[in-house]
Amino acid sequence: MKIKNTEVKISIITIAVVIFFTILLSITYFLTQDPIIITMGVPTIILLAVLPLGLNYLSQKQYADVRPQYEREARPVRIKMINLNMVGEPVRIEGIVEKVHFQILNRPQYVVADRSGEISVKMFTHPEEKIKVGDVVEVLGMVIKRYIAGGDAVINGVSIRKIDKSIELKKKNP
Repeated sequence: MKIKNTEVKISIITIAVVIFFTILLSITYFLTQDPIIITMGVPTIILLAVLPLGLNYLSQKQYADVRPQYEREARPVRIKMINLNMVGEPVRIEGIVEKVHFQILNRPQYVVADRSGEISVKMFTHPEEKIKVGDVVEVLGMVIKRYIAGGDAVINGVSIRKIDKSIELKKKNP
């Protein structure tokens, strides 16, 4: 679904919640025949669907607005070089996606590796294209500190996109 040229996706969890509460509302109404159930329930179900869409739209729009700034300012870094001294710095990494987590929640997390190491990339909204294990990607983001389980450096991803390394090599060496 698009809202003002911004691709918005609704998670499967949101769809399941809306369906569950619609069924619950229907059963309750047919058992009680109380019109207040419909009067209060239908707007609530609409809000259960619309609020996640609105939040996703705002996240996508904000990421789209800051992406050009990150493209200008982020410096290419090998994963091994990323550490807690770089917290707050925009970085650009290239690597292979080794793991994908939480994609059905529209809050995907990726483990991206290059020849020097691996790092967790957390996104707070879905990327423009579907990223899966084995994809070669470029990540733009900011180094942040993970406060749970170790306190190591991770990347708050602003953009993750597939790249074709063979095409880039051909461009560099005609």
